[in-house]
Amino acid sequence: MKNLFVLLLASSALVSACGDDDDSMSGMGDAGAGGSSAGTSNTAGKTGAAGAGATAQGGAGGEQTAGVGGTSAGAGGAAPDAKMFTVTVENIAPVKRFTSGGVFNTPVGAATPGALKPGHSYEFTINAGRKQKLSFATMLAATNDLFFAPDGDGIALYDQHGDPISGFVTDQVYLWDAGTEVNEEPAVGPNTVTNQAAPNTGVDEHGNVAKIADVASDTFDYPTPAEVMTVSVMHTTGTEFKVTITNVSSDMALMTSLGNKPAPLSPGVWVVHNGKNPLFAAGMPDLGEGIEHIAEDGNPAALGAFIAANSGITYPASPGAWVVHMAGTKPLFTAGAADYGDGIEHVAEDGNPTALSASLPDLGGFLAGSVFNTPVGSDAPGAISPGRKYQFSFPASPGDALSFASMLAATNDVFFAPSDTGIELFDAAGKPLSGDISDQLKLWDAGTEANEEPGIGPNTVTNQLAADTGEAGEGVVQLLSDVDGDNYAYPAADAILKVTISAE
Repeated sequence: MKNLFVLLLASSALVSACGDDDDSMSGMGDAGAGGSSAGTSNTAGKTGAAGAGATAQGGAGGEQTAGVGGTSAGAGGAAPDAKMFTVTVENIAPVKRFTSGGVFNTPVGAATPGALKPGHSYEFTINAGRKQKLSFATMLAATNDLFFAPDGDGIALYDQHGDPISGFVTDQVYLWDAGTEVNEEPAVGPNTVTNQAAPNTGVDEHGNVAKIADVASDTFDYPTPAEVMTVSVMHTTGTEFKVTITNVSSDMALMTSLGNKPAPLSPGVWVVHNGKNPLFAAGMPDLGEGIEHIAEDGNPAALGAFIAANSGITYPASPGAWVVHMAGTKPLFTAGAADYGDGIEHVAEDGNPTALSASLPDLGGFLAGSVFNTPVGSDAPGAISPGRKYQFSFPASPGDALSFASMLAATNDVFFAPSDTGIELFDAAGKPLSGDISDQLKLWDAGTEANEEPGIGPNTVTNQLAADTGEAGEGVVQLLSDVDGDNYAYPAADAILKVTISAE
């Protein structure tokens, strides 16, 4: 992928409401912001006209100069029947807090779910990209509301060189107090999980999640994570890892006033995520999503259901370029043919419209065009995560059409665009197009790079180690749905972007 330009949001910014991923597509800077110089003439054989430039509306502070071309009226300005169009491209995609997740509840070799006794293990398999991490939670049974989990960063699954890890990660696991129930002596107190008459019978604490070592008011004796468990992450193949949690404690791990007791581990949950604090935040109250049920009762059902409903890929859309052109021409690509080499590859692989911006005057049927790269309300160029939008304006006349392209981020070379002939801006009676045109948006595969699992594959835009590292693609631009051998799940184009147009 040429010019690594897009870095996906996975949450703080992208999922600020959910508190997840903290990567961003902030690499989309000023490149291409102005397009080519206004009025640039076209090369022989390409039809276009210099004249009044269009505008691309950016963030706070006004509009960006669109840069290139004018309307079909030519140098003299807009035709009498020309209209000024405004296009809004809004990301309406759902926000997913976790890339994937699940419940572990059945010890290896057991036929039914149950607690993990000494000498037994839970195992589960995950798939993760280079920027994703592992978090999990399991109860230290015989307590009121204590659980084992990594800290808010989670466990990195790749080293600093981008290579998958294999080995023990127990040193990254801590014993936490959920702060939801007042602590009693482990295995002795009447409301500890093994002694309570029913779930959730202890005294409410109304506290914050904290490492038990930092809870000064608790003077009971607890084992360290390493005295109870080992956690290993073993890379198996591709982006797949096997995680094993083994109870290595003795039958006397808990030292109590009534003698030593065993320390079982409860069923729990796991998530693969991009950002911090996926399941809880230290120093803050329980999020109310199910950690309390694990920490107090060893029951992962509630949190497991929440994870299932909030797992998947959150798709930003990248900066792109638009072009007004003569109806019937194919300025950006031809379906079933190889990429022109004018810059669609850079948009489709990296969300970078710079090369396409420079090529605008040479595109077939070109009349006017520019980039869109600054979200409305933003002071700087960048991707649009869910809830954000781009906007651009231009004049056009009957006989003109609109084409544009933006990357479906988290992929290798998939982009949004209408058909190769674009969208006609006037009907046969000369009435300008207006309203929701999302149904004319499609997902295209540029054919320049082999597809991998979105958001996870090693050469998808957020996971690649360097530019242009993917395998060769199919060789032609085609609808994503027509790509042979691609069995990955993708959203519908209009489930990610809502495109509306108005004319004045």
